Amino acid sequence: MTDTALIIADQLVKRYGYRAVLHQLTLQIQRGEFVALLGVNGGGKSTFLRLLAGLTRPTSGTLTVGGWAIPDEIAAVRGQIGMVGHQPMLYGTLTARENLAFFARLYPITDAAARIQARIEQVGLKRHADQPTRTFSRGMQQRLSIARALLHDPALLLFDEPYTGLDQDAAALLDALLLEAHAEGRTILMTTHELDRAARLAQRIIILQRGVVGYDSPAVGLDGLTLAAHYREVTGLAVARE
Repeated sequence: MTDTALIIADQLVKRYGYRAVLHQLTLQIQRGEFVALLGVNGGGKSTFLRLLAGLTRPTSGTLTVGGWAIPDEIAAVRGQIGMVGHQPMLYGTLTARENLAFFARLYPITDAAARIQARIEQVGLKRHADQPTRTFSRGMQQRLSIARALLHDPALLLFDEPYTGLDQDAAALLDALLLEAHAEGRTILMTTHELDRAARLAQRIIILQRGVVGYDSPAVGLDGLTLAAHYREVTGLAVARE
């Protein structure tokens, strides 16, 4: 264990019935790291993020965030976690501003109105702030989901395949937001199948294979082609390039 480790998984196991998704997973993620978590579908990536967010419980092993045990002490760290998952987690009948106001009430935010306006502008939705989100495109919903995740200034950001369904402009904006969040000192853990993007944005690459770490390396010096070769070696599968 290191003094700067924010996330520590030790012999972490997660089973669904008889099927084990994580097999004694052991890893550490340092404070302020930007980590891309790769692997085939069903390899445990999304499950690990759900465990960190306290959305499911481990079968065995230990998982801590900032020294707090997850999920038993999730209340102590929930305010420091922001997550963007497969579903936007928005209320379609509410406007973008109303959605953020609803989520702001879940946290001790004293300057909610100003914070909401700043996040709306940050994700490029100023002109759409007072429109119901059911009218939003997939890209606009994802932008608002990111604003929701950033609203309470969390130290840890979890992104589960955040580029799915985004057009080129929305993906470029997400790139910029991720780099900005990392520059602000936040720890970022992102699952993605986009190897070029992972190599370009992340500091560190972890590939899960059958629920354990099959590859763990700094991203310095990696490009998409080199990472694709490592991915193929670990998983036995090629991955579509951007």
